Amino acid sequence: MSTDTASNTTTDWSAVRADFPVLQREIDGAPIVYLDSGNTSQKPRQVIDAMDEFLRNEYAPINRSAYRLAAAATDRYEGGRSAVARLVNAPHADEVVFTKNATEALNLIASSWGGTNLSAGDAVVLTHMEHHANIVPWQMLAERAGVEIRWVPLTDDGQLDLTDLDNLLDGAKAFSFTAMSNVLGTITPVAELCRRAHDAGALAIVDACQYVPHNVTDIQAWDADFVAFSSHKMCGPSGIGALWGRMELLDAMPPYIGGGNMIADVKLDGFTTAPVPAKFEAGTPPIVEAVGFGAAVEYLESIGMAEIRRHEMDLTRYALDTLTERYGDEITIHGPDNVEVRGGVLSFAFRDIHPHDVSQVLDERNVCVRAGHHCAKPLMRLLGANATARASLYLYNDRSDVDALADALDGATDIFGF
Repeated sequence: MSTDTASNTTTDWSAVRADFPVLQREIDGAPIVYLDSGNTSQKPRQVIDAMDEFLRNEYAPINRSAYRLAAAATDRYEGGRSAVARLVNAPHADEVVFTKNATEALNLIASSWGGTNLSAGDAVVLTHMEHHANIVPWQMLAERAGVEIRWVPLTDDGQLDLTDLDNLLDGAKAFSFTAMSNVLGTITPVAELCRRAHDAGALAIVDACQYVPHNVTDIQAWDADFVAFSSHKMCGPSGIGALWGRMELLDAMPPYIGGGNMIADVKLDGFTTAPVPAKFEAGTPPIVEAVGFGAAVEYLESIGMAEIRRHEMDLTRYALDTLTERYGDEITIHGPDNVEVRGGVLSFAFRDIHPHDVSQVLDERNVCVRAGHHCAKPLMRLLGANATARASLYLYNDRSDVDALADALDGATDIFGF
């Protein structure tokens, strides 16, 4: 692993790839080329082993039990929280709330904060590149409370068009936006967007699901109010995500789900809540998953997020150049060409072949890509597409994977007669 994030020559990326057991498999005598990390990432043995060891030798309920095994399990659970806070430079670990995933985190914000603070005539600003998880909760609130939704449009190369942003933010109560598009790969200017939201008197809410796994993340430098992201996209287990919020906001919000662990006291005529973060963690929490989440953070930190970003920028540039040079006008890759402002997500249209057919043909060569609307139907309509094929890169990919993708597209050409 890398000990110096100043140069990407210090990391043995083949050793990184070897950490992922599924990538050592072969199907029908050929290796798996996994290019669907924008959907979910593969898991390294370090995360698998940490969860297995905890289940075998350390598992116990947390928080309520006083015996030593339970106290140690509580420490492991809270250690996962501390690791997550450290990764994103949160001011306090107690500001990190464990959720089921980023979708639940965004729903929590819209329901708890939005349901308390927004009413008919109030406005929330979103962008045209949002995932459904950052659209539908606000639309649900709009149906219930009469909240107005305004939209930031896009430029021709898939970046945010900020020309009219001040007018869109005028009188708005919240600006909720992605840090990186799961379709276009576009990385948005998060710190600027947070500043402009605050200048207009609005909260800044960041969907960082696609950003945190691939980039150095500093939520204090962003000056955001809420940030949501998921474990399963960053080498950790599914079933757990994180919501970071400013403590004063979380303190003032009502609980999202009621039940065990989120209460301080219950009487026949009412209840009082436990402090944040327990206030938002009702019921038996994802204990094993929190241990895995912490292990995933430690794994990424052992390589270095700046190192990962450099590796992916190099790989994305290689992929853009390889595919366009080989197929020219026969392939359309959506999003910016400049890898300084995009991540390793390549949504593309190939000739006149339906994306699901492209995906199926690629699968015959063990090249795993996703085809569909990627939970971003409004954006798809703007692109004039019902679906795209999407190849997404991560730290365990290399140039041979890009070459395998390019070669496999020839198979689609042969089958469909182009």
